[in-house]
Amino acid sequence: MEAETGTSSPTFAEREHAALAIKVPDGVPEVAPEKYEELVHYFKYASSCYILLCPRPCGNTLVTTFSNAMTDIQGFVARDKHRKEVIVAVRGSASLVDVILDAQALLVPLVSPGIKATSGARVHAGFLAAWDSVAVQVLAAVHLEKKLHPDFSIVTTGHSLGGSIALLAALSLKGSFPLTEVRTYSYGSPRTGNREFSKFVNDSFGPSAHRVVHGNDGVPTMIPSALGYHHHGVEYWQHSTPASHSTTVQCDPSGEDPKCSISVPSRGVNVAHTNYFGILVSTPFCL
Repeated sequence: MEAETGTSSPTFAEREHAALAIKVPDGVPEVAPEKYEELVHYFKYASSCYILLCPRPCGNTLVTTFSNAMTDIQGFVARDKHRKEVIVAVRGSASLVDVILDAQALLVPLVSPGIKATSGARVHAGFLAAWDSVAVQVLAAVHLEKKLHPDFSIVTTGHSLGGSIALLAALSLKGSFPLTEVRTYSYGSPRTGNREFSKFVNDSFGPSAHRVVHGNDGVPTMIPSALGYHHHGVEYWQHSTPASHSTTVQCDPSGEDPKCSISVPSRGVNVAHTNYFGILVSTPFCL
């Protein structure tokens, strides 16, 4: 039997809350409850990618899985008949191979299926190699789905490395299906390309490109802007806990809002990177 001391050790949630008690400057608006629920919804797909097989992603139809043994990239394509969407979800880093891809930070020209990038757009060499390794599989699956469901929109989503790949996937899919609405959601993803690339993304998607950061998650700033990298917008920052629309703000569309997550020093891969909206990354939503 434990001795009574009159005090108790703080729980994990309490320690996290203390660590994420970040004061947000005035003038940064809270997200609407509907937008908050939307961000949580697509994170559940990104989280579900971390298991080998998700038979019913978020209760919807699994169309196919995709993977590449050389790059260790995996994910799935799902169909939501209620929202009329085809969803492409990509897993984040989960192996040494993924870490090696993360480290290939040379900026290279953006050449990939379906993408007609603006002059000067450069992206992370490892992230581009990762997307290109599965691009044919993903595009073929979505082409078939669009033939069967021409009125469905397309969504891409991913956490960490998966978020950067999901962004590149969205650009390929938008180029391949120019008349279809395409939206993309990333969670805790690093900077993916340079300023010209960021402008290309913002011009292509506007508010349909969602980039979510949790508290002091250091991965989004792990690749420094000093190397020529620049985030795309719009950033949604869950600055403190408990997770809710009132603790999540919508930053300006520049991608590098000084009032938001870049105001917090980078700590690399930390506790904040391993959970979003109070959901532990790799939690499956597959029934």
